[in-house]
Amino acid sequence: MKEKDKEQHEEIEKLQRHLGEMEKKINEAQNNWKRALADYKNLEKRTNEEKEQLICYVKRQTIESFLPLLDNLEKIEEHIKDKGLELTLKNFKNTLKIMGVEEIESMGKVFDHNLMEAVETAKGEKNKILKVTCKGYILNGKLLRPAKVVVGRE
Repeated sequence: MKEKDKEQHEEIEKLQRHLGEMEKKINEAQNNWKRALADYKNLEKRTNEEKEQLICYVKRQTIESFLPLLDNLEKIEEHIKDKGLELTLKNFKNTLKIMGVEEIESMGKVFDHNLMEAVETAKGEKNKILKVTCKGYILNGKLLRPAKVVVGRE
């Protein structure tokens, strides 16, 4: 019987070693799975961020290319009083507003070098905007185009 007990004991030890190896393999597989899942989530996050950046870039480029057209329409409106032109301009500005574009209010304000570009100085109240030569715009809180202004100097 001692021989049989010894064989059983050896078999039990063999099974315990095999069980330990299997537990190690399971833990390793779980760790690999967790790492792969974390890598996937990071990739997904990075891809979404890059997608958002690309959308913002394309949006910005598109709006910047339309600003000269807006400038021209506003100049035309100063000389021609036409209801169709007025409605077109209103719709154009409304569309830009929906896209997150805001006009920089400059006239009569204190010069702000973060939002404005001084193209000239003239006699007038110091650091006050006397004239806007080209409107400036902000897109979603970021400067799109600085306002070009004439600044007063006493």
